[in-house]
Amino acid sequence: MARHIADEKQALRADIRTRRQSLSESQRDQATADIAGRLDELVERVGARTVSCYLSSPAEPGTRTFINDAMERGIRVLLPVTRADGLLDWTVATPDGGEYEGLFGLSEPEGELLGPMAVDDADLMIVPAAAVGSDGTRLGWGRGYFDKTLGSMQKCPPVYAVVYDNEVLDAVPREPHDQPVDGIVTPTTIIALTSSAR
Repeated sequence: MARHIADEKQALRADIRTRRQSLSESQRDQATADIAGRLDELVERVGARTVSCYLSSPAEPGTRTFINDAMERGIRVLLPVTRADGLLDWTVATPDGGEYEGLFGLSEPEGELLGPMAVDDADLMIVPAAAVGSDGTRLGWGRGYFDKTLGSMQKCPPVYAVVYDNEVLDAVPREPHDQPVDGIVTPTTIIALTSSAR
C-alpha cells in the first residue's frame, strides 16, 4: 500500500514539474507579483510580525518579491537552511543577504544559523508545495524537511502552502508522516482551510 501511494506521489510531482516548466517568463513574473500581493494580505490578516518563508527556486511560484517587501515593512522573515540530518536551521533575511548552493543544488540564504527551534517564534509559516488537497494535505517534493519541522513544533502558527491555482486539487495522496496545512495561497486567492488536523 505504501509503495502504491509513493508511486502516485511521484507521478503527480512529475506532472506538476512538467506543467510548471511550460509557463512562460511573463506568466511566472505575473504570478510572482500576484502571490506577493496575496501573501501581504495574509500577513495583515494574521497580524504577523515574524514570518517564516522560503527562497523560491525558478520552478516554484515566486516568493522573493514578497520577502523583499516584507523586510521593507519591518517584518522579520526567517528563511530555512537544510541540514544533512533532515532538519531545518533558520536565518533572518536581510536586504543585503547573500545566497549559496545548498545540499540539493537550491539557493539557500547566508547568515547566522539560529537552529531548528527558531521557527517557534513565527506568527505565520509559508511553505512550498507541489500541490494541496482540499482537506489540507500538502504534497511536498519528497525530502520531508517541512513535514519533520511541522510535526516537531510544540506551538505551530498558521501554515500556508504556496502553489499555482491549478495545483489546488480535490485530493492528493497522503502518508502517515504528511503534515497538513491550514491554508493555501495562489496567485488569485487565499484559501483558509478548517478541516486540517493541526
